[in-house]
Amino acid sequence: MLKKFLSVFMVVALFTAVLAGCGSSEKASGGEEKKSGKARVIRAGIGLNDKHPQYLALLKFKEIVEKESNGSIKVETYHSSQLGDDRAMMEALQLGTQQMTIPSTAPIANFVPEFSVYDIPFIFPSEEVADKVLLESDVAKELLDKLPAQGMVGLAYWENGFRDLTNDKVSVATAKDFKNLKIRTMENQLHIAAFKALGANPTPMAFAEVFTAMQQGTIDGQENPIATIYLQKYNEVQKHLSLTHHVYSPFVVLLSKVFWDESSKEEQDIMTKAAQEAGEYERKLIREANVQNLEDLKKAGMTVTEVTPEAREEMKAITDPAVEKFADKIGKETIEKVKKAVEDAQ
Repeated sequence: MLKKFLSVFMVVALFTAVLAGCGSSEKASGGEEKKSGKARVIRAGIGLNDKHPQYLALLKFKEIVEKESNGSIKVETYHSSQLGDDRAMMEALQLGTQQMTIPSTAPIANFVPEFSVYDIPFIFPSEEVADKVLLESDVAKELLDKLPAQGMVGLAYWENGFRDLTNDKVSVATAKDFKNLKIRTMENQLHIAAFKALGANPTPMAFAEVFTAMQQGTIDGQENPIATIYLQKYNEVQKHLSLTHHVYSPFVVLLSKVFWDESSKEEQDIMTKAAQEAGEYERKLIREANVQNLEDLKKAGMTVTEVTPEAREEMKAITDPAVEKFADKIGKETIEKVKKAVEDAQ
């Protein structure tokens, strides 16, 4: 009996040792999350709705990350300002309570003033030039490199697009037509100064409040890219659309530095690659949408006004002095670098 008992004991001991060895190996290779079987979660929020190309590209990012990480990272997506406005979401990134958002560069300038360089009116002449500057130039990368000091990491530039003007009062074709229009702007001092120079009455307001404000007559109009105007159904409360193209607006894919620092090098590479690939997809979608959406807005009854190059030059001449006041804050060197990159891209 003793011999039989010792044999059983040795088998059990050996089996236990094997299990312990497997557990140690698993922990060493994957940390506590791997041991517990729990995936790390990216809570990603945007202000636009679930039909916008930005959200569709966010779903593409989710697909790539979850596939490439073998499910060790999960992406939860929130649209329509469900997690707050741009500023609130960026502050949540700083705290580490939210992991990802994709704002325009204008609200980012509240954290890194140099990003206002992208909001200088008429600095980009075309989408093609914007692509070369944002995706290939050293200065575009240098600006992303300023984000970690503010608790955020910039993974890639996406496209919001050229911003155009809608209002319910008048067809804006020249600079004088801006006079006394109460226009919603983002919380960006350069935008506000430029519209004041044109004679408008700029009114900063959270994006989620814009439709109701126009419906109630609190403001006369707003400025956004075509896809946003169409998908937010602004044509229901606005008569006039003017293709001013006054600012080219990039999106920036932002990740919480807290989450980034907790990620392995392999995970960081996966997220960066996914942001860049999803960005290519997003630019394609948004440019296709702009063409179709413009036609749909015309069919819906909006009066669409083409703005001539000469009128844009006049607007630029009026807004340039207002922009010059921000040169020190933005950084004269940054402005010159972007202007040089634009010249080189043409």
